[in-house]
Amino acid sequence: MDNLIKNRQYYKFCCYGFLKNLRFFDAFFILFLLEKGLPFTHIGILYAVREIVINISEIPSGIIADTYGRKKVLVGSFLIYIISFLVFYLSEGFWLFLIAFILYGIGDAFRSGTHKGMIMDYLKLNHWEGQNINYYGHTRSWSQMGSAISSLIAGLIVFYSGTYQNIFLYSIIPYLVNLLLIASYPGELNGAIEQKHPQSNPGVRFTISAFLKTIRQPKVLEIINASAIHTAYLRAVKDYIQPLMVNVALLIPIMLHFEAEQRNGIIIGLIYFLIYLLTSRASQLSSKVAVRNKKSISFITLLFGFIFGIVCGVLYIYGYWIISLIAFVGIFIVENTRKPILTGFIADQVPNEILTSVISAQSFIRTVMTAILALIVGVVADNFGIGVSILAVSLFLTLVTIIINRNARMHNKRRLAQ
Repeated sequence: MDNLIKNRQYYKFCCYGFLKNLRFFDAFFILFLLEKGLPFTHIGILYAVREIVINISEIPSGIIADTYGRKKVLVGSFLIYIISFLVFYLSEGFWLFLIAFILYGIGDAFRSGTHKGMIMDYLKLNHWEGQNINYYGHTRSWSQMGSAISSLIAGLIVFYSGTYQNIFLYSIIPYLVNLLLIASYPGELNGAIEQKHPQSNPGVRFTISAFLKTIRQPKVLEIINASAIHTAYLRAVKDYIQPLMVNVALLIPIMLHFEAEQRNGIIIGLIYFLIYLLTSRASQLSSKVAVRNKKSISFITLLFGFIFGIVCGVLYIYGYWIISLIAFVGIFIVENTRKPILTGFIADQVPNEILTSVISAQSFIRTVMTAILALIVGVVADNFGIGVSILAVSLFLTLVTIIINRNARMHNKRRLAQ
């Protein structure tokens, strides 16, 4: 296990990720919305609104977590998630779904970055900073394992109930358990600045000042941008894998006597299970990948992710469903290889006290990008098809990435020449 110390807190971190990803609706989210009669444009709007809500809440949530305590913020986040699941279950029309997406976005903003900050803080408190990538990669692998198991359970729920709607109710159970798990975390992981500096009473002002000073550092900003863009890309397109899976399911000659939703439930659940087993392994191996070439790893992996998207889009257009699906899986694997690496890079550059705020800034940039991309993907998918939509976005981001990287290299050469 690469010399990792697997104590009680290590297993708590792993359990958190595992339970957090038992979102049984994930594997069928777009299929659920399509079943409710929503066009891709409306789905794109809902995704964009969710990202805008996260955007507005992201940096304030990080500052609140760093100032008043991460445990409180995480507990509040999971309570909001649970309310959103109930609204999803009860929703029928666009406007109720809009409320559910807004609540989900608020929950996501207060969760995102907070737990990563706790893990990195824990490593620094124990002087294990050299294990940043490896440790986070292994705990994140349990998140992917949670997604794998979640897909199987979700498939069974859809199979036996014959509908996608019930999966939101079942998703409440693991989130309640996770809420109790977070409450059991040791006090030193709360990370509240007001507890660390009671005499100076720095509060929010101190946090904001330290955050702004750190975020202006070119190295920190470069890592944040590199990490945010691929995550935003995946978040914008990842659920469009579901209609592709339905097409793949039609090619598999099994369970033909069952209803379409029941059959899709089992087959899609199994496909997702295999995907997340692969991404779990990718997270575990991320530290080995990081050792190979630290200088260019973020650019190379970013390019690979977008190229997989281009291949997926082209093959989707021409109806090569299975190979297109394999290319789509490549995007997932790239994301889960690079995420622990870049999170570790950020932790190496940022003080403990404002780590959650900086990771929230990364999420802030990601949500801006996701909101724009989600809206574009939805509109293009409605007018030209999913394949064209994925191809267009992937191609555009590939060109932008190459141009930005080229300009950055030229700028660095000019600076060194001076």
